[in-house]
Amino acid sequence: MSTRPDDLSAEDAKLVTLARGARGRVAAAEGAAVRDETGRTYSGATVRLDHLQISAVQLAVAQAVAAGARSLEAVVLVTAAAAISQEDSAAVADLGGAPMLLVDPSGKTWAWAGEPGGSSG
Repeated sequence: MSTRPDDLSAEDAKLVTLARGARGRVAAAEGAAVRDETGRTYSGATVRLDHLQISAVQLAVAQAVAAGARSLEAVVLVTAAAAISQEDSAAVADLGGAPMLLVDPSGKTWAWAGEPGGSSG
């Protein structure tokens, strides 16, 4: 299902902004942001070093876990990929799963993988 930016809740639009910012700050391949069960947000960008590789989603999920999150409400991934990787989906599933919004780098194409989020606790 394709979504227009106007159709996003304020909480989901904030995640898009955070994910795009994380990606843009370091010119990474991908940027991601997650919202936990308390409404706190975390963002990250793809890391590709000689001895450390982690996806943007995995980094954002790791930050949430390190801060004490027990579950996620929503995930946004800014990427040129057509789908979320199995590894990223598995990282989100480790916290009980959450709706995931794919956003292309231009910010013009949006698609939910799962039901839209849109509310924080």
